[in-house]
Amino acid sequence: MSGHSKWANIKHRKAAADAKKGKLFSSLSKEIIIAAKHGGGNPETNLRLRAAIERAREANMPKENIERAIKRGTGEIPGVIYEEVVYEGYGPGGVAIMVEVVTDNKNRTASEIRRIFTKHGGNLGEAGCVSWIFEEKGSIFIEKESVKDEDQLLADALDAGAEDVRIDPDSIEIVTSPQDFSTVKNILTEKNYKITSAEITKIPKNLVPVQGVDAEKVLKLMEELEEHDDVQKTYANFDIPDEILQALS
Repeated sequence: MSGHSKWANIKHRKAAADAKKGKLFSSLSKEIIIAAKHGGGNPETNLRLRAAIERAREANMPKENIERAIKRGTGEIPGVIYEEVVYEGYGPGGVAIMVEVVTDNKNRTASEIRRIFTKHGGNLGEAGCVSWIFEEKGSIFIEKESVKDEDQLLADALDAGAEDVRIDPDSIEIVTSPQDFSTVKNILTEKNYKITSAEITKIPKNLVPVQGVDAEKVLKLMEELEEHDDVQKTYANFDIPDEILQALS
């Protein structure tokens, strides 16, 4: 999983730059709106909303912005009507890609996402064509330099309810079920592990090795998708060697 984990780390670093450009707040607001719209405005009973609020707080999003987004989702405050859409397709080398978007104009967004896929040698597929490859999981990244004893971290994470601990040369990822995500995260925080990012995500069950020109095309495709204003999250099952990924990122 090393190539996939390194890409996840690169995305988290880019998220910091997005915050400076204002895109992160916009993305977080949309996620809160959609979560509240479909599951209600109580984070105690709405797991997705609770996770979205936690991410917003970690990004230092103002409290009033969070409350306003919740009320827009529940309909207490009128505003633009957003819809959640998932696009599925393939990139160069047969890489499976899922794209989650929140949009106020599905026709426009579908056309733009299709254009991005085609531009970089990929193609959109039918709904369900690749979703079976991915599983919803909690993903918690720990700063490796802050871990004094990896065996102790492994024991602490598993005792807290984690499903897996993936240790790579420059990253440590704790994988949980969506239901246990918050509990595991809180316990690790209490034990003073430095968490660099934590979210409910989709993790591929299998990976597709990609190198050379295809690797470059895949990364350009992923980067342009993530830069689109309507795109919330992207998922892919590529495995690009660390040295190639680092050089291209």
